[in-house]
Amino acid sequence: MADLLTHALAAYVIAVALSFRYEWITAPYVTVCMMGSMIPDMTKISLVLSSEQIEAGLGIPFDWYALHTVGGSFLSVLIGTVLVPSAYRKRIFALLAIGAASHILLDAFLIKPSGYMSPMLWPLTDYRFAIDGFYLSSDRWPALVSGVLAAIVWQAKRYHTSSLDAVSESDSSV
Repeated sequence: MADLLTHALAAYVIAVALSFRYEWITAPYVTVCMMGSMIPDMTKISLVLSSEQIEAGLGIPFDWYALHTVGGSFLSVLIGTVLVPSAYRKRIFALLAIGAASHILLDAFLIKPSGYMSPMLWPLTDYRFAIDGFYLSSDRWPALVSGVLAAIVWQAKRYHTSSLDAVSESDSSV
């Protein structure tokens, strides 16, 4: 489940499902939620720029992994929220946070060799919850499940939108 496509599809499913209830969640906002689901995986920056290089440059302890925790994701969501006009900040914050939370929640169910999940609640606590997990990061079935769910939600949204258009046309013809 650790692949980026699965996280983006899961956030898509959540955002589109929420759009049935909250009409303000339009396609651009669904994209914001999907972007939020990618925030914790910004730790992959370490493939290009190592934590040791940043630590040497700043002169303070540093680790990219902090972005893959609740605290690091929250700070990233706050930064993303500040970068948009103030009129959109509440909505952007909510959708980025939902996307990031979905990522962290899905990663919590990864099978770890130690039997303990990563310290996701850092900086609140370093405690590692014992969890058996449901899937390996190399499994393909989570991507398949999220893809099928995304297709179902996409079709439901199309049907919902077309039925709303039909109702508005019948109202305007009366």
